[in-house]
Amino acid sequence: MGSIQLRRNFSRNILIRMILLSAVIAALIVWKYEFINDVYFRNQLTSTGLIINGTIVGLFAIGILRMITIFLHYAAEENALIRFLRNLREGEQDPLNLIHKKAIIANRYRTMLGLHKANCPINHGSLASTLVANESTRNSLPKFINNILILTGVFGTIVSLSIALIGASDQLATSINVSGMGMVVHGMSTALSTTITAIICFIFFGYFHLKLGDVQTNLISAVEQVTVNELIPRFQVQTDSALYEFTGLVRSLQELVNQMEQSQQTFESVEQRILETLQGYEEKSEALHNDMAEIKHVLKVGFRLHEDD
Repeated sequence: MGSIQLRRNFSRNILIRMILLSAVIAALIVWKYEFINDVYFRNQLTSTGLIINGTIVGLFAIGILRMITIFLHYAAEENALIRFLRNLREGEQDPLNLIHKKAIIANRYRTMLGLHKANCPINHGSLASTLVANESTRNSLPKFINNILILTGVFGTIVSLSIALIGASDQLATSINVSGMGMVVHGMSTALSTTITAIICFIFFGYFHLKLGDVQTNLISAVEQVTVNELIPRFQVQTDSALYEFTGLVRSLQELVNQMEQSQQTFESVEQRILETLQGYEEKSEALHNDMAEIKHVLKVGFRLHEDD
């Protein structure tokens, strides 16, 4: 069987990378706390910035939590696949021993086993397409959030600039309206904060969303390699292999026929010898009978016995 190309613990390594990067960002936030406080929280005339930034961070957190659950799921799938390969290589009677029944490789094994028992042809392409379609639905929410995350930042920027324009119009309406200038500054500050939040969240989220695709590709590729190298030779008889086995069977039959012909010739030879032996026995029996009759006649003549005696 061919070797299986699987990056072991790939999902776990991505999770560790996410934790380390999150720790670095948290350290930067603590280090630049005064700047963040000035931009996001201090002297805010409206709650627009908090609402928009909170929405961006909320979407970001939901997507990250969903990706973490997917990474944990794929880490379990990788372990199940490695365990399945170990069971096959060690000759376990049940290859699904110690493997969760809902694992991808367990479902693939049971599907192929059922098709084999039903004498149905196994279409590997259909199985692979079905698996890809099923797994693509797992990251639909992260994909959606990844697409709209930067748009929320753009939306926040537009809203903030609108607030700044309102303040500018108030400033132009009356030269003594100080609140108009404050609104302009607030709008520009809110636009800056929403843009920074959206960009940072989008970069962080987009990177791990790409890694999620890599993890998914790594797992699906390994499952298909196991199917081709391990399962199909067990459950499906290919045309070439069937012809090869049939040719071998014909050759075995030819050898058997030759052996039968040799046995038949041997039996004929033995039969001929038996017939010759029986014929010789009959000739000797007849000669013995004649000798006995002659001895009997000599005795009668010698003892002068009558023929009736």
